Amino acid sequence: MTSAAPWTARLALVAGAMAVVILLLFAGARSVVLVAVGAGGTAVTLAGVWWTLVHRGPVRALAAVLAVAAPVAVLVLYALAGLLWVVLVSLALWALAVASGRFALAEETGPRRPGERRVAPPERSYLIMNPRSGGGKVDRLGLPEKAEALGARVAVLDPDHPDQADGVVGLARRAVEEGADLLGVAGGDGTQALVAGVAAEHGVPFVVIPAGTRNHFALDLGLDRDDPSACLDALTDGVELRVDLGFIGERVFVNNASFGAYAAVVQSPAYRDDKVRTTLQLLPDLLTHETGPDLVVRAGGRTMDRPQAVLVSNNPYRTGDPAGLGRRPRLDSGVLGVLAVTVDSAAQAAGLLRGRNAPGLVSTTTEDVTVDTREPTVPVGVDGEPLTLRTPLHCHIAPGALRVRVPRHRPGVPAGRPAMDWHRVRRLALTTVRTATGRGPHRSRLWRMRVRVLRLPGRRETEGPGVGRPLDPAALRPEERDATAGHLVVEAQLGDAVHRLHHAGAATGRVVRHLAGGGRWGLVGLWLMELVVHAMRPSGCRGMRTVWAGWRRRSTS
Repeated sequence: MTSAAPWTARLALVAGAMAVVILLLFAGARSVVLVAVGAGGTAVTLAGVWWTLVHRGPVRALAAVLAVAAPVAVLVLYALAGLLWVVLVSLALWALAVASGRFALAEETGPRRPGERRVAPPERSYLIMNPRSGGGKVDRLGLPEKAEALGARVAVLDPDHPDQADGVVGLARRAVEEGADLLGVAGGDGTQALVAGVAAEHGVPFVVIPAGTRNHFALDLGLDRDDPSACLDALTDGVELRVDLGFIGERVFVNNASFGAYAAVVQSPAYRDDKVRTTLQLLPDLLTHETGPDLVVRAGGRTMDRPQAVLVSNNPYRTGDPAGLGRRPRLDSGVLGVLAVTVDSAAQAAGLLRGRNAPGLVSTTTEDVTVDTREPTVPVGVDGEPLTLRTPLHCHIAPGALRVRVPRHRPGVPAGRPAMDWHRVRRLALTTVRTATGRGPHRSRLWRMRVRVLRLPGRRETEGPGVGRPLDPAALRPEERDATAGHLVVEAQLGDAVHRLHHAGAATGRVVRHLAGGGRWGLVGLWLMELVVHAMRPSGCRGMRTVWAGWRRRSTS
């Protein structure tokens, strides 16, 4: 854990508290109405999107208008109430709090380094290149010439027939039989998967050169998709990783296999010419089960009946981060990711507001998945390639089956940020990192702060084994011996359980409310100061105590 993690967690606590306080301070009881209106507008928007997808003609047009008008109406209502700026500021602070909290949790965990080992350069490498992938990247970047200059044998596929699976697999098998000690592909994920299966079968390392359009496999390996020629460095200065491979029957997939609506849409001959029009034309019947397969999916002891879309992935995708959706934090977890969506009504579409807890959304991990239908065949998208396969289909994962050779110097995989957990953020905010001794994170042992007593008879301890007994002045620190009558020292043992600090915080909260004297701004100011002091580590508490004491004297004079 870095020293920035606790401070970022403290920022998250302060920003989250300010977001709530501003909403309550300026909207009062109307804040409940504001939240209800916002949630209702979002639900109506999602319902409008659903109706847009499942209808055609005038109904689709009206539903699209509703989906756009609902959020606009919510903003107009906020503006008419004079609270639009309050909502925007509160939302901005809340977004800052969540982003800071997730960043702090990611820093606490630290980046995960994949297991890699240095290896000697190959002696007889063999690369297969697809000249049509990525709009002709292979020829445009001169990849065959650069690879041959590094000693590799290069086979360029026939531009008129580049997608023949038997031809690609046959080339790879023949190369291994002739003594190739490394296989590689410059092309899209579909071609990568075909040759990766041959490499895994014969135990030879595999090189990925991202010359396709998207190249999600290269992205999750941490390769530079913008400069495919940089991946050729793996031939001379490379390291080796062990990653998993997914299988659907006997066919390998490096990314995912999709079933349901998307797989059926991409099967249409018109999809390549006009993707949007074809999708909108086919979706109504697919989403309402008028056409398309009635899927039954069994994964890890769970059965999903008639989902509209199913995605089985080689290692799970990030689902807690919309910005990171489509990326996998690791490729060696040894499990498949399963994501299934079942939405049969506008109410269920609105229920997607609950995120991972939505009843129509299933996200799980397992080692094997079975997909069945009433029909003898089912359309499937395997690494973006449209196929039609016989049912039932069995998907499983082969842990560590593929040896991947990557450049030693590469961009790497950015660390994923975990889901927001306010309890962990609060605990992290109370953590001090020792950097001088290198002994790692620890909790502060003792933290004292001075507050006014609510007409308590004498000064008594409120924490520790002597709760309720009078304080011994000799036990106080020199800077605390000037405490006048009517004050006590609240000791929060941060090294103990967090709930003790919570109880201490509740007690001091009652005192702070008394000190505010009923003034609204005084209450908010003292409450925020209490929060900041709780978030500060001991080295910063002395200055905060001074500020607090001065503010308290002014507010009570």
